[in-house]
Amino acid sequence: MATAPVVAKPPAAVVETPPEHPKKGILSYWRLYVALSPFYLLFLVFGLIPVGFSLYLSFHRWDGLGSMEWAGLSQYRYLLSDSDFWSSIGNTIIIWALATFPMIFLAMVTAVMLNSAVRFRNLYRFAYFLPNVTSVVAVAIIFGSVFSTNFGLVNALLQAVGLDQVAWLNTPWGIKVAIATLMTWQWTGYNAIIFLAGLQTIPSELYEAARVDGAGPVQTFFRITLPLMRPVLLFVLVISTVTGLQSFSEPQVLLQTTANESTFSGGPDHAGRTMVLYFFQQTFDNNDFGYGAAVAWGIFLVVVLFSIINWRLVQRRGEE
Repeated sequence: MATAPVVAKPPAAVVETPPEHPKKGILSYWRLYVALSPFYLLFLVFGLIPVGFSLYLSFHRWDGLGSMEWAGLSQYRYLLSDSDFWSSIGNTIIIWALATFPMIFLAMVTAVMLNSAVRFRNLYRFAYFLPNVTSVVAVAIIFGSVFSTNFGLVNALLQAVGLDQVAWLNTPWGIKVAIATLMTWQWTGYNAIIFLAGLQTIPSELYEAARVDGAGPVQTFFRITLPLMRPVLLFVLVISTVTGLQSFSEPQVLLQTTANESTFSGGPDHAGRTMVLYFFQQTFDNNDFGYGAAVAWGIFLVVVLFSIINWRLVQRRGEE
């Protein structure tokens, strides 16, 4: 029998190992660190050091001029029993709720309308975003005129339909509604732009398939749009919580003070005194910088707590 010819194996490929480079130490990247150093220096001077000093200050009594006196945890013990602080928390939460939930609803509706608009889309975006870049002080002054008891636009509309005037800036609930309306007007356009960016990431094929299956606009919104927008909704809710619970300029400017009241009093019966207004009142009116620092850390804990609650609620509904 004839033997099969022996086929020679191809030569093995020669793998060239790259030359080893000497390991570079951290100092070899010093140019990059120098380029980044301005940010870290500014963050250290204007961010980290003040935060650390405020924590240190919260354990002392200090009027801003004399020597510090160690107080330990007494500032925080008094904070837990301070009825004015808890009242400011209640005012802040009510104003936040009155402003945030209508604002998110209006922002979502506005975003859906902007997403479906064909002509003048950029003009609409600019118009809705304009309130957010307008000076808060100017807006608060204008809203003070709008909610004026005798010459305000809101009361003029109420009288036009046969209703009585409302002393918006002199009653507890009127003050809260006025502040919440200002905040809603200010942040609706900003959040609408964020919602619009989220809507534009949803594939159009999903909506086409829903229309083929006979789904209406309401079913499409709750079955497709809302579930896919949940991460954006979570972001907007957390940001709105952080900004809403730290409201300061809106009530401080909107509620014009009298000669016998503090600039941080929050209007009649302190109905508009938010947590940050109370912090300023204790720090700069009473010159109690130590207790003011304790109030600031109390505000921080409240904001963190509400942000976590909102995050967990949205996440839980997403898991369901």
